[in-house]
Amino acid sequence: MTLAMPAAAAFAQSANPDLVLLTSRSGVYTPPRGDGVMQFSFDFPEASVKVGPLLVGFRVQTFENAYAIDPAATRVERDGTLVRLRCDGLLGAGGQVKAPGSLVATFTVGADGLVEWQVTATAPVPVKSVTSIVRGLPRGELSVSCGAFIDPKDDEKLFEYPQLFGGMSTPFAMLKAADGRLYELSTRQRTVLPARFFFQPGDDGYRVELIHEAAGWDRKQTLETAPWRVGPAASYEAAAGAHFAHVEKNYAIPRFAQRQDAPRWMHDVDLVLSIHGAHWTGYIFNDYRRTLEILAWAAKRIDPARVMVFLPAWDGRYYWNYPLYEPDPRMGGAAGFQRLVREGQKLGYRMVPMFGTNSANGTLAEFKQFADATSEHVDGDHFDLNWVDWDNDRSNDGWMPFMNLGVESWRKFLTERISATVKQFKVDAYFLDIAGGWANNRKADMNVGTRLMVEELTRRHPGIPPIGEMLYDAQMAYIPMSQVTRYAMHPAGHDAYVRSYEHLSRPAPGRGSTGVHEAGFGRYKPEIAPGQRAIPTITIVDDTLAKEQAAMEAYIAQAKEWGDRRRKG
Repeated sequence: MTLAMPAAAAFAQSANPDLVLLTSRSGVYTPPRGDGVMQFSFDFPEASVKVGPLLVGFRVQTFENAYAIDPAATRVERDGTLVRLRCDGLLGAGGQVKAPGSLVATFTVGADGLVEWQVTATAPVPVKSVTSIVRGLPRGELSVSCGAFIDPKDDEKLFEYPQLFGGMSTPFAMLKAADGRLYELSTRQRTVLPARFFFQPGDDGYRVELIHEAAGWDRKQTLETAPWRVGPAASYEAAAGAHFAHVEKNYAIPRFAQRQDAPRWMHDVDLVLSIHGAHWTGYIFNDYRRTLEILAWAAKRIDPARVMVFLPAWDGRYYWNYPLYEPDPRMGGAAGFQRLVREGQKLGYRMVPMFGTNSANGTLAEFKQFADATSEHVDGDHFDLNWVDWDNDRSNDGWMPFMNLGVESWRKFLTERISATVKQFKVDAYFLDIAGGWANNRKADMNVGTRLMVEELTRRHPGIPPIGEMLYDAQMAYIPMSQVTRYAMHPAGHDAYVRSYEHLSRPAPGRGSTGVHEAGFGRYKPEIAPGQRAIPTITIVDDTLAKEQAAMEAYIAQAKEWGDRRRKG
């Protein structure tokens, strides 16, 4: 094939009066002035249609290339507040060749200028994702998943829902312009799927990419996106409230006050004692006997009925022993753990051991029972739980695949281990470590798998609830308590549905040890703010009771006051 002209020139010749012929570099800093992300090193075509106050273009990604819409094969229909773009051909090779495929985008424009749209794209091969490219928004501060506003300055920023490190637990963002005007960017999903939000600055505003990715286990040649929403917001509360009203209805999330899966004690908790067991190395912070001594000491200072006892690494070597979940002989064995739970409950405490939702030591003999449940990203590369340097050789360790509860073998194994622990030791709840770890993959939906496991455990053990770490929005439907508090700018999006407490990595009194958590040390914060939303939590390691009783007593006293204020409303 001979190219008669550069791609940009060929693209410009396909003029269409319904479109504005832009490229990926239109209106953005080239090169980036701040931190940047990987991107095309040429002008990728982005023919865009004017819809209300916005210009919107598209890109289609398959598993083998990326495509633009062909302006020569595109028409735009307008009928009042309805706009429909129909494209019957795509452009490949950055606009240099024509390619088969189609795209239809249907927009509605509200009286307030908010634009809502859906896109359907087809190709001869499975469609991986569809990108909507939005222009017409000012520069400003960003609030992502109802978090505090940040000023990106000239940095390019990428966020992804619900990926573990993507920074989004609900697919909602708010842009605040310099003059205070607010703009909502969100998607109203019907099922949990990746949604990426990319903000790229220029002098006059942001170029925004909104990316909908198909389920990796359900590849098809046609992909319909969830509805996107972009435009002015009357207030943060109004926009976020409407977003969570959709989330609540779509996933059937019960209000906490009416939850059938939240026993009465979960409503009454004012303090969490996070008593750490054995480090990955095998170093024991607290064995079962010492843990019981701690509980007896604390019972003289607070009513145990107001306390939940969280037991990370109750099963011996943290993470290394996952997923066997059996009492550790060095910590006191099955008899010692049985005594701890029984005597703790006699005092009035609620006892909660920890389990790994998606963690399994690949070197254990038992691994072969569920080896088919490892995770791969949508392109087939392995996804491992390899972001921790357990042995401190200054290189992260990679012996633990990230497991997928959507796969029956892993779901069955983990269900049986949790069920056996509940049945044998009569614990009051079970904690699911990294429950919010969702990854698009080629095998099965992790959210559906987690929900199925919780439902089965509820059937077997009524009244024994799950507690999760770092929940994304849909999980609030079946997990009534979280270890991480969400949505600072819209607390009702979290607190109306679930309770939360502080993370196990919270530094302990004294030197600030994070116990079994890999962070190591941090600064202990002795104050409980009057308006704190998370249940006050104190980390207890090897020297806490021996050396920091005064700090423990002061914190427990504050927790009691916090709980009294909460009950008074």
